[in-house]
Amino acid sequence: MRRQDTSGRAYDLVLYGATGFAGALTAEYLAAHAPEGCRWALAGRNLAKLEQLRDRLAKLHPACAEVPLLRADSGDREALRALAADTRVVATTVGPYLLHGEPLVAACAAAGTDYVDLTGEPEFIDRMYLRHDAAARSSGARLIHAGGFDSVPHDLGVRYTVGLLPEGVPLRIDGFVRSNATFSGGTLASALTVASRPVAMARAARERQRVEPRPAGRTIRAPFGPPIRSGETGTWGVPLPTLDPQIIARSAAALDRYGPDFRYRHYAGVRRLPIAVGGALGAGALCALAQVPPARRWLSGRLEPGDGPSPERRARSWFTVRFVASGGGKHLITEVSGGDPGYDETAKMLAESALSLAFDDLPETSGQVTTAVAMGEALTARLQRAGIVFRVVREG
Repeated sequence: MRRQDTSGRAYDLVLYGATGFAGALTAEYLAAHAPEGCRWALAGRNLAKLEQLRDRLAKLHPACAEVPLLRADSGDREALRALAADTRVVATTVGPYLLHGEPLVAACAAAGTDYVDLTGEPEFIDRMYLRHDAAARSSGARLIHAGGFDSVPHDLGVRYTVGLLPEGVPLRIDGFVRSNATFSGGTLASALTVASRPVAMARAARERQRVEPRPAGRTIRAPFGPPIRSGETGTWGVPLPTLDPQIIARSAAALDRYGPDFRYRHYAGVRRLPIAVGGALGAGALCALAQVPPARRWLSGRLEPGDGPSPERRARSWFTVRFVASGGGKHLITEVSGGDPGYDETAKMLAESALSLAFDDLPETSGQVTTAVAMGEALTARLQRAGIVFRVVREG
């Protein structure tokens, strides 16, 4: 690793895609919580919308009237290279990332600029590893994907749990996710993009497996198993085909503390069996419809990018992730919980991840890394101070 000296750059942090639904919430969080002296800027393709956002922020936080605005379209590689070269950290909300994300990743990898996004798209992450991990390792850039509800509470929650279990023994952890939240147009667009590309996603995963180093002498597994009944959580566990287990497995592969034989399984925790069955059938139907272009276009039209739940709806939203863990004769249940997962808490996670990369004393890492590996304890502490709860529910 040859980390480039970025101390002389114009900005500590640039938020790209600031005028979208998640982007505007992240901007609001930064306006309220960026430390004094933090040099940050708002970036996007529409300067007029950026000006409107800055004016709105300045009404609540007058200092924001001086926040710089940077115009850069996601397809303008020269503008993105200039943006990356001017800042130490880029946080981006511009998706679907498979369609719009790679030029910014490439620019950050080349410039030695730390990068964090909100993607939940496995194919995008695998392709970025294949194409840009080596360049980022050379420049010292840290490329961090899934910096929101996908997959921060799960990745850091497992890391927190592992730290409470014995060292050097096989570990077994099951995660059970519960929430009452809804989603935005941008999230729907990304989900449909993922669901419509199963063959390409599998191909990218295989290509990555062929070249990615495996931990010597250790076994890491994140199997997709059948539904289970969990007496510890009082729920039915319905397997979740999300990105989170892959991220957790990569953290486990990189960190010896996860032990010689680590297994993680990921579930939606559902109280009643009929709801679990209905949810599984609905997800299957959505995936099937996403394969048909007219149906996919119809579904994507139900919510436009930039649309999302109202402040009142978000205020009623919550999430919990319970981890049922065992190892070395110890049994443990832990929990990570917070408010609206997809937007308010995701904005908090993305902003705090970017601030952590910019200002915290972190392990020396580079290339494509996870939040647990790159920021671990520092980001966990930040999120705890910001109101996200990490706690032990039961220990035995």
